[in-house]
Amino acid sequence: MKKQRTVVITGAAQGIGYSIAEAFSGNGDFIAIFDLNEEAAISAAGKLGNAKGYKVNVAHEESVKAAMDQVMAERGTVDVVVNNAGLQFISPTHEFPEEKWDLVVDVILKGTFLVTKHALPAMREQKYGRIITISSGHGRRPDQYKSAYVAAKYGQIGFTNVVAMENAKFGITANSILPGPTRTALIEKQLPVLAEKDGSTVEEALNKHILGGQWLGRLLEPSEIAATALFLASDGATAITGEAIGVTGGE
Repeated sequence: MKKQRTVVITGAAQGIGYSIAEAFSGNGDFIAIFDLNEEAAISAAGKLGNAKGYKVNVAHEESVKAAMDQVMAERGTVDVVVNNAGLQFISPTHEFPEEKWDLVVDVILKGTFLVTKHALPAMREQKYGRIITISSGHGRRPDQYKSAYVAAKYGQIGFTNVVAMENAKFGITANSILPGPTRTALIEKQLPVLAEKDGSTVEEALNKHILGGQWLGRLLEPSEIAATALFLASDGATAITGEAIGVTGGE
């Protein structure tokens, strides 16, 4: 009988994060949902069954450490981390508010650092771990009005590769997934703002900023990203580390 793994997923109360949680839960793993919205995290965990929701601000070390310590106390260790928490703010660079820049970069990049930092000691001790960072297609291809988001997503890939190098000898892999345009509330909220900035329609904004030259010509489903995350955490991916894997629909 295989060991039930403990999987920490940030920002997993909805969207891609929740779909990843569903995939791991279906694999028989226990899911720790880290989310700023405690009510949503508890609700999502209730739907999964084999899960628990935790209120966590990934941009604050005290919050991350307290939650990780609680998971360790309850579960004994952490086997898989999926850094998924993120948000978006749309603005031309010359008008970008500093506080919004800090918010986007802190949640995406600093959050990835803090959650990884506090999971690594247990992984190194047991000589096993899987760290999966949900970057973005914008981690290799920029877009207008998203300077903070793009900078953070590029940064996530570099950080994850350093973690992969430092921890390969401890049986720990670290990889990034670069999703393309995925059907989530994050994209739905962006479209009217992008259309206003461009002076275009929402459909035009979808084609220009979201789909662009994507070969499939459609939004991806969160489950398609989740399947890649599940594979990277599987025994079949033990030799895959320090990679940035695009799930983009072609571009």
